[in-house]
Amino acid sequence: MSAIAAAPGKPSKSRFLIYLSRYWTLYLLLALPIVYFAVFKYFPMVNILVAFKKYNITTSVFNMEWAQNNGFEHFIKAFSNRDFLYALRNTLTLNLLDLLCGFPAPIILAIVLNELKFKMFKRVTQTIAYMPHFLSWIIISGMALQLFAPTSGLVNLALGKIGIGPIHFLDNSSNWVATYIFLGIWQSVGWNTIIYLAALTGISPELYEAAAVDGAGRFRRIWHITLPGLRSTIVVLLIMNLGRILGSEFDRPYALSNKLVSDVSNVISTFVYTHGIKSLQFSLATAVGLFQSVICVLFLLGANAMAEKFGERGIW
Repeated sequence: MSAIAAAPGKPSKSRFLIYLSRYWTLYLLLALPIVYFAVFKYFPMVNILVAFKKYNITTSVFNMEWAQNNGFEHFIKAFSNRDFLYALRNTLTLNLLDLLCGFPAPIILAIVLNELKFKMFKRVTQTIAYMPHFLSWIIISGMALQLFAPTSGLVNLALGKIGIGPIHFLDNSSNWVATYIFLGIWQSVGWNTIIYLAALTGISPELYEAAAVDGAGRFRRIWHITLPGLRSTIVVLLIMNLGRILGSEFDRPYALSNKLVSDVSNVISTFVYTHGIKSLQFSLATAVGLFQSVICVLFLLGANAMAEKFGERGIW
């Protein structure tokens, strides 16, 4: 790069050709992901128009008739639907609880693992912690049904031995929310811990040694060295999590829900499935999905702007 920039007499076109001839392999490696995103991410965005039109499977999206109310018929229909408003409330509630309870969990686990002196125990613990990440929510829901069953579940049998229970973990609305959050933390905490452990490797051990010489205890070192070293990583991941505050995965609430807890388990993704796809209301499903995506982008931009306002780097 310096050799190319050091030749001011050469025309810009020739400098570009020299640069391209030197780094063409890197651009070739970029070609496949660029094609992937173009074909599977950007070209399908044309179908966003379905949210503003009357869907007809035999007609091109460009030739479909526009929906009523200047194309906003399906948005009005969604916000007039009581089930959608409940799904919107449940999505925000569950995601906020996930953020409040689940976001600090990998940070705490990473700090605890980083403080362990026995490397073998640390590796075994880390491996056990991130193994649930590879289980699907169908498997996890089956395990939960067996473990938390009111009469035959292992958890309630153990609680019965000490005179507690039975507790309806998956049949009571408030207990279901707590179980939902707990299972989400259990499934993801180990995998997210890897990110923070990688960030901890960038902290110089000399800082800890100097702090120990100055008489700082373990908690002082964590507060003044470890957490500041993780701050940039925490901010970036927090921004990304806030960008998904209205997003909702489908398999987790769908697999764990039942009719007894539908008042808290129905989220936007399950609403789209039941009221949009199963009922063949594809325009309604697209409208709800578009609304969800726009709100998530706004949260992402707002969180990033707030982070930059407080002196953090943000995500771009």
